[in-house]
Amino acid sequence: MAAEARLATHVWVGAYLARLRLADIPVYVTAKGDPDAGTVIVKCATLDGQARAYHRSYDLAAGARVWVLLAEGPEPEVDAVLARQRGRDRDLWLIEIESRDGRTLLDEPGLAG
Repeated sequence: MAAEARLATHVWVGAYLARLRLADIPVYVTAKGDPDAGTVIVKCATLDGQARAYHRSYDLAAGARVWVLLAEGPEPEVDAVLARQRGRDRDLWLIEIESRDGRTLLDEPGLAG
């Protein structure tokens, strides 16, 4: 069986940013990681002092990549988790969006996995 082809991280990030902008969801890249193989974490600030952060993982049962909740709670606490992650992995991309309803688009086709 052939290995699954992976998009370079910067290509996926560019496509995600374009989709967010088309949906009128404010987005910021707060840390750029390795352009080809960096891990991506998406933080969603709900503008009420709360935030959630997601990272991609592999679901062995489903045999697919999925977005998993990494941290949730008061925004400063989520930011502290992300700072620790970034300290351990300098190749990490951090993308921050602002969405009162918590909309990330990560469940949409082409972005889900």
